[in-house]
Amino acid sequence: MAGRRRAPGARMVVALCLLLVSLVGCGGRPGTDSATAEVQRVLDRRSAAILDRDEAAFLGTGARDWFGNLRALPLADWSYRLTGLRRTGDTATAEAELHYRVRGYDRAPVTAGRTLSLRLDRESRWYVEAERPAKGSAQQLWDQGAVRVARGEHSLVLGVGQSAAALRSYAELADDAVPAVSQVWGADWARHVVVHVPKSLAGMAGLLGSPASSYRGIAAVTTGETGAPANAPADRIIVNPDAYGVLGATGKQVVLTHETTHVATRAATTAATPLWLSEGFADWVGYLGSGRSPSQAAPELWRAVTEGRVPEALPSDADFGFTGDSGKLARAYEGGWMACRMIAERWGEVRLVEFYRAVGAHERRAGAVEGALKDVLGTSTADFTAQWRDYLRAQLA
Repeated sequence: MAGRRRAPGARMVVALCLLLVSLVGCGGRPGTDSATAEVQRVLDRRSAAILDRDEAAFLGTGARDWFGNLRALPLADWSYRLTGLRRTGDTATAEAELHYRVRGYDRAPVTAGRTLSLRLDRESRWYVEAERPAKGSAQQLWDQGAVRVARGEHSLVLGVGQSAAALRSYAELADDAVPAVSQVWGADWARHVVVHVPKSLAGMAGLLGSPASSYRGIAAVTTGETGAPANAPADRIIVNPDAYGVLGATGKQVVLTHETTHVATRAATTAATPLWLSEGFADWVGYLGSGRSPSQAAPELWRAVTEGRVPEALPSDADFGFTGDSGKLARAYEGGWMACRMIAERWGEVRLVEFYRAVGAHERRAGAVEGALKDVLGTSTADFTAQWRDYLRAQLA
């Protein structure tokens, strides 16, 4: 807090807080060593019961909560690590990290923050009264209801509040997307996807830990860290069923192929990769074979160009922000797509992939695109931008 003077003794308070932080935040009463160990044992039994599908053993650790919601989920691992315990008499609040893996898909555990309310029973044993996402952590799919599963050849679709037929349709589209992406990108990725389909936009927002207003009109997003190593958890494609449901068959396929492209390119997408390239490339792969013309696939940019408002520069990362200006966001996506489409037409599809990989291989953002334009395409930023603007006029005017 800039500008605030430190009160006498503040350093001692900070030091004390640091000593307690492994068990409790400042201002709370830490759990005793014995209570901490006892609660961890309860969480260990809870984990074993979930993996064994043993409802009686789960009930032995406390309330049933969402145990039944997990029945169909193929789990390889499930464990808790207690990170904090605040005790008040016979009650306590535990903070924990949940680590779990979906069998056949996650090469490393997914980590989620969880908060558990506990109470001592008549025999002075701790039991869980409730478990929920920790403050600042996103919901997990089973927090929203019973999880249903549809398995495809290249996909695992997990849904809540969705019919079996609806989930199968997602699996079929994802199964078409995976080989389509591999044909362009190559085989050096997992070549399967995990798709989450919540009941509504609100459910999507809960899974992302963000307000629903941030994703209204967005059909799907893909989670995952850029530049993630090969042993990272599988990316999740999270669908907004409200926006996705109004799309036609072609639009639905484009969306899932776009998101699958993000899964495939994740390891080659780094902080050096601008959004116009990562989103434009995903759109380019998504639209391949769709038969959509530039004016059909880029209506907002078509409108701007026909009105004489040709963009001066390639879209910036800020142009992709969910600011409520849907037209600006659409033009950013469309501009990135047209840039990648131009590269594929003038330099070839192989060079487009090489360009994408070269940009992501750069150590930092500064100079990444410029270097790849020179080394892979033999051009400069100024010349490429000029060609792109002419290409927009030729294709959209």
